[in-house]
Amino acid sequence: MVAYRYRLINSLVWDVAVSELSPNSSRPKPPPLLAVLAGVILLEAIAMLVVAVVLLVELLTQPAASVAGALFLVVVTVAAAAGLFALAVGTLRRRGWTRGPTFVWQFVQLAIAVGAFQGQFARVDIGWLLLIPSVVAIALLFTPSVMNATRRSS
Repeated sequence: MVAYRYRLINSLVWDVAVSELSPNSSRPKPPPLLAVLAGVILLEAIAMLVVAVVLLVELLTQPAASVAGALFLVVVTVAAAAGLFALAVGTLRRRGWTRGPTFVWQFVQLAIAVGAFQGQFARVDIGWLLLIPSVVAIALLFTPSVMNATRRSS
């Protein structure tokens, strides 16, 4: 049983041998819609990083009701930005695992956008800034070229 699993781990089913790639071979360009999707995710990551910086500046310059809570919010925002950067890179590298987290992030962002349109302290401008990239990214996720580019090969 162990020998069988060892053979599977070292087989080409699981990975591509490095020696098969020539040093002068260039990777094929990603489909244009995949590059647009990665760009949208990258812009969202940059926006999250800006939000983290703004929160950190507010933490350092304004009195906080809970310093630990404010610091935690900064850390979570930085972690979300890092995750979005990883999603953008993974999307450009045509990784299949990126479709699920990208959809979940866009769906959560869409829900926040809907909430930004409502209530006593509604911010329509923020709602649109969240809604438009979410709708674009979700639409791009389900285009045939993006689906084929990020499909796992078996």
